[in-house]
This record gives sequence, structure tokens and C-alpha cells, in this order.
Amino acid sequence: MALLRSTSFRILQRASKILLPQARKITHHDLERESISDRIHRYECFFCRRDIDGWDVRQAMNDLAGMDMIPDPRIIISALYACRRINEYSVAIRFLEMVRFKCTCTAEFDKLYPYILQEIGPTLEELGIETPEVLGFHVPELYLPELTA
Repeated sequence: MALLRSTSFRILQRASKILLPQARKITHHDLERESISDRIHRYECFFCRRDIDGWDVRQAMNDLAGMDMIPDPRIIISALYACRRINEYSVAIRFLEMVRFKCTCTAEFDKLYPYILQEIGPTLEELGIETPEVLGFHVPELYLPELTA
């Protein structure tokens, strides 16, 4: 009986290794050790995939929004091209709003945001994407300046 139990246990253990998905060994600590140039390259390659869909684009943009950094202009350009490929104009505008918000959280907003707009400007013109300021999204819809004083 003990032989049958040990044999069935080994068979069950081997079958579970084959049939059940194995855990991935990646942690946020591995991503924190990643250099900035590697991170830029990883996101550029991710956004330049030909089989990318809307869910993947939103997931990557959400990851970028959750990071404690302002995306590099090269990442922003790749993301805008990905939005154009999947025909998601609104996602591109929301991504630009996120970049603007992240820039407002820094002390150097007056230098950093114009620099980013200067770098991505030709791409915005090429793709026909307007900035949130041109669309009037930089102030709330029901903003009344006389009530803020």
C-alpha cells in the first residue's frame, strides 16, 4: 500500500509540473535595477510591436503612469505611433495629459514640459494629434477664475 501511495504521489507531482503553469520569477526589484536606457529601449520595442492591440497599449501606459518618472520623449513618440496604429486618438490625448500632469508635479514644469513638447512636436504634427492645451483640456470644464481668488 505504501508503494502505491508513493508511486501515485510521484505521478501526480510530475503531472502537475507538466500541466499547471509555472510561476514566473520576476519581481519589481528586478525592474527597479533596470537602467534607464534599458527601460527606454524596452518600452520603445513594446510600443513598436506590429501585433499590439488596445489593451496592451493601455496596460503599458498605465505602467508608465504608475512609475515615479516622467516618460522619455522617445517613449512618448513610440506610444503615439502605437495609438495611431490602433486608431485610438483619445488614448493618445489621455497619455499626453498624464505626461503633462507628471510634469506639473515637478519644480521645473516651466522647463520640462516645453522641452517634451518641442521633442515630440514633429511627431504630433505628422500624426495629426493635438496637445491637451490646444483642445482646452488644461483647465477644468466649469472653471471660473473669479471664484478661485
